[in-house]
Amino acid sequence: MKTLLASAMLMLAPLAAHAACAPTDFAIQDFKVTEGARMTMKGQVMNKCAEPAAAQIIIIAKDANGRVIQQKKGWPAGTTNIAPGQVVNFNLGRLFRYSPDMATYTASIASVRTW
Repeated sequence: MKTLLASAMLMLAPLAAHAACAPTDFAIQDFKVTEGARMTMKGQVMNKCAEPAAAQIIIIAKDANGRVIQQKKGWPAGTTNIAPGQVVNFNLGRLFRYSPDMATYTASIASVRTW
């Protein structure tokens, strides 16, 4: 019985890590890209949820025809929750390798969780 209880707790533990907040409870502001040997993809993520939570950002680079060239995800605040109303700066350019085919970039919230 103890084994069954322990197994059930381990299976349910990951569910506790998901925030009551949704990706729509976060906003990306002032997203700007600087191309070159050392790319920068800077912006800010704001928590508009009533609870502390963390947001994972996805940045997608496309060519002029809209074909995805690269996409990367990152946690701007790392393993720290962002307080309600707090804004966190990010720069995920280091995750990308510059390609001259890159024409457009989009940044959005991929997922939300609590740490």
